[in-house]
Amino acid sequence: MKRTITALVNNTSGVLNRITGLFARRNFNIESITVGITENPSISRMTFVVVVDTIGNIDQVIKQLNKQVDILKVRDITDEQTVARELALIKVGVTPQQRGEIAALVNPFRAAIIDVARENMTIEITGDHEKVEALLDLLRPYGIQDLARTGITALKRGTKRSLDTNRITLIN
Repeated sequence: MKRTITALVNNTSGVLNRITGLFARRNFNIESITVGITENPSISRMTFVVVVDTIGNIDQVIKQLNKQVDILKVRDITDEQTVARELALIKVGVTPQQRGEIAALVNPFRAAIIDVARENMTIEITGDHEKVEALLDLLRPYGIQDLARTGITALKRGTKRSLDTNRITLIN
């Protein structure tokens, strides 16, 4: 089963290596990993998608991650309400006659054509995993020459507010 884990970590040298090493020692394959700084430049957010056999295995990894010095917070957000996105850059082989066809194809996906060359086009798409896969399926017959994907980046959805007779209640 796939699990999505987020971790807030100190933005220091070697942190990524130590954390991925922990996954490797447990024989967990990291399907995707994204890392970037947060609103605080001294803190980075890591998002891992890992494949595990049981929930007990992921609980053990989370406990091990929490013991790491540079880890500030770890959370399995798989079963929570999240906003998750992936970015893909897709280079497709096209003839000049196919350019309009490709443009019409990517338009419903709100993808963008970011480069046009004599024999290919590069398309940028951002969305959930299923959206990216759907566009890739449609572009494969044209010949995908190159593909770069970020993997999933995710955040827990915001707190909802409900009004109840002149008071605000926060619902998590």
